Amino acid sequence: MSGGQIRDEDISASSQWSESTAARHGRLDCEEGDGAWCPETTVEPDNLKEFIQIDLNLLHFITLVGTQGRHAGGMGNEFAQMYMIKYSRDGSRWISWRNRQGKQVIEGNRNTYDTVLRDLDPPIIARFVRFMPVTDHSMNVCMRVELYGCKWLDGLVSYNAPAGEQMKLPAFPVFFNDSVYDGAITHMMTEGLGQLSDGVMGLDDFTQSHVYQAWPGYDYVGWNNESFPSGFVEIMFEFDRPRNFTTMKVHCNNMFSQHIKIFRQVVCYFRSDSDWESTLLSFSPVVDENDPSARFITVELTNRMANAIKCQFYFKDAWMLFSEITFQSGISFFSYRSPEDDPTHKIDDSNTRILIGCLVAIIFILLAIIIIILWRQVWQKLMEKVKLSYYILIRDMLTLFLFLFCFFAASTSTASSKSTTTTALVQDGAPHYAEADIVNLQGVTGSNTYAIPAVTLDLLSGKDVAVEEFPRKLLTFKEKLGEGQFGEVHLCEAEGMQEFLHEEYLFDIPEDQPVLVAVKMLRSDANGNARNDFLKEIKIMSRLKDPNIIRLLAVCIYSNPLCMITEYMENGDLNQFLSRHEPEEEFMLLDINEYLVCFLFSFSNLCYMATQIASGMKYLSSLNFVHRDLATRNCLVGKNYTIKIADFGMSRNLYSGDYYRIQGRAVLPIRWMSWESILLGKFTTASDVWAFGVTLWEILNFCKEQPYSQLTDEQVIENTGEFFRDQKRQIYLPQPVLCSDSLYKIMLSCWRRNAKERPSFQEIHRRLSDLES
Repeated sequence: MSGGQIRDEDISASSQWSESTAARHGRLDCEEGDGAWCPETTVEPDNLKEFIQIDLNLLHFITLVGTQGRHAGGMGNEFAQMYMIKYSRDGSRWISWRNRQGKQVIEGNRNTYDTVLRDLDPPIIARFVRFMPVTDHSMNVCMRVELYGCKWLDGLVSYNAPAGEQMKLPAFPVFFNDSVYDGAITHMMTEGLGQLSDGVMGLDDFTQSHVYQAWPGYDYVGWNNESFPSGFVEIMFEFDRPRNFTTMKVHCNNMFSQHIKIFRQVVCYFRSDSDWESTLLSFSPVVDENDPSARFITVELTNRMANAIKCQFYFKDAWMLFSEITFQSGISFFSYRSPEDDPTHKIDDSNTRILIGCLVAIIFILLAIIIIILWRQVWQKLMEKVKLSYYILIRDMLTLFLFLFCFFAASTSTASSKSTTTTALVQDGAPHYAEADIVNLQGVTGSNTYAIPAVTLDLLSGKDVAVEEFPRKLLTFKEKLGEGQFGEVHLCEAEGMQEFLHEEYLFDIPEDQPVLVAVKMLRSDANGNARNDFLKEIKIMSRLKDPNIIRLLAVCIYSNPLCMITEYMENGDLNQFLSRHEPEEEFMLLDINEYLVCFLFSFSNLCYMATQIASGMKYLSSLNFVHRDLATRNCLVGKNYTIKIADFGMSRNLYSGDYYRIQGRAVLPIRWMSWESILLGKFTTASDVWAFGVTLWEILNFCKEQPYSQLTDEQVIENTGEFFRDQKRQIYLPQPVLCSDSLYKIMLSCWRRNAKERPSFQEIHRRLSDLES
């Protein structure tokens, strides 16, 4: 609203004081009119007749809301201490939002000027949203509001399914009901959306939950085959318009020890207009009875056209549990016309042909120029000596060509969609992201903490965030850990931190003793973009909840400088921790049998550390997060060899030699980076897998030397060129002395040239766990 994307005419209200307090003045951080929307009469307890309403015109995925009171340059003194939200997808059926514990009332403002942001967990999918002030006594209430979210590209408006069931385990019952479903629930769930579309994937162990204080089974909707004589569960999905479907992805639990497996077969029917087609689609996945991890099953829908899909999922075992079902599709313009389109308007076909012909000619001319430049200025020099700048030139040239090609394709599609010969836009549904789709946060320490697909960030915004404001006076400075372009990282002691934490945090430190923490601090002279990125980093860090990921404990954002307080492990980073150990000295002090025992113990500890890192990266990769800087310097060590992944490494002068500054470009940890990251600027989970292989090599060498220590930075870059050419001349890191053949094979698999052939973190974690045992 404050950005102007929502028009004045799309903001309405039940009533208003005057023209100067109309709904259009209810924009966040705006002082137009009298500074806010104010209802005509005072708001009474239990009287929910007053509201400000926003029409988003299309379905949106809303994850966060903000409110302010009426300040009006110090003249206003009205604000909403509490409010409720109602939403609608069609403008006729209104739904009251509830959090995951069933609470409807949201805490609002405490004064007239501060903005208060509240997560909507679960998120809502709606076109219309109403903010309804709530009071416990008669009072004047004025509001300014904001919505945060994105367009709901899935187009799913409802799913109908049998209600979830209860599993009785010996220790406790497990409830697999769809607790956030917003439609009607009897023995069937109808005309609503819920946990199958909320963006939250269930854990491997269904008795655990992403949601704090939720009951066992909360993340999943599940059914028992004894309740379905036909042998299948039928789910029908309704969409906003006819679409061209490419894939359906179903996140399934596979804990076969509890008689839970992925579905044996799925049969899907498609409805166009009002009739179900006779041609069905059948798919049978490969059932994995070795790995109990939850996973996505991808069903190819072969570009079928439909506005509704009915799928019958057949049982493989006693139970079937789903936590998320998503669809990849394109809008069919043949079947759908925007209300803004003029039905009498047609494009002159002759002009379209001329436009297409000109674009084709331009593309061929540019392609010829690019080939000449590549041959004369790059290719001959590549054959003599690999240099990074030439690869970058290749990448930029190819990017230019791809841009022109996409521009030509888009122009052709636009012209065709407006002519009488209409085509459908199709997405391939593959899990890859254009550079524009990636949110790269410039962290306060100067590193890109995580590269996050924008769609993933939007989905994650629906998760629980409970980060308290911590009194800065209770922080005691110990030492400066590092600094970056926009801020610093300090090691501090926090007094009374235990009082600010949920029960999920476990500190074996008495409450009267301080807790060691790392404090990221934004410099007071940081620009607005750095400040916004800092707040986004807080948002993201607050959602990362894994035993092997550093956790955000609290923040200091009510005054400058802005701070985020994270865990810090008492043994420091893994690089320094391992480099202090000297197994050679142990060998000199002990006889061979005693040394063998010591070696086995050390090797087991090393495997245990590596397995924890793999587990943390498995969690990040499940969220489509790309770390971009995985190394031992970014892993912290706690008691009993506990490892947690962090991101402080780049900010520390101690590790400045691990980063290479490319002229005119970023500082990069090239010795840990995959060849495609260096040469093509491509960062994916597969490039993180490459970095994990290097990190594993560091661990097995007790961090005694830098990777590729025998090569200069320029030679490291040249070696990536050998991976690019794939003529079997590339240099691999050697097998460490303490490394078994099976462990070295894991490393080599991480460094495969083809990114698709590298193992997933799920597979790496399983293989390391097997070695550890």
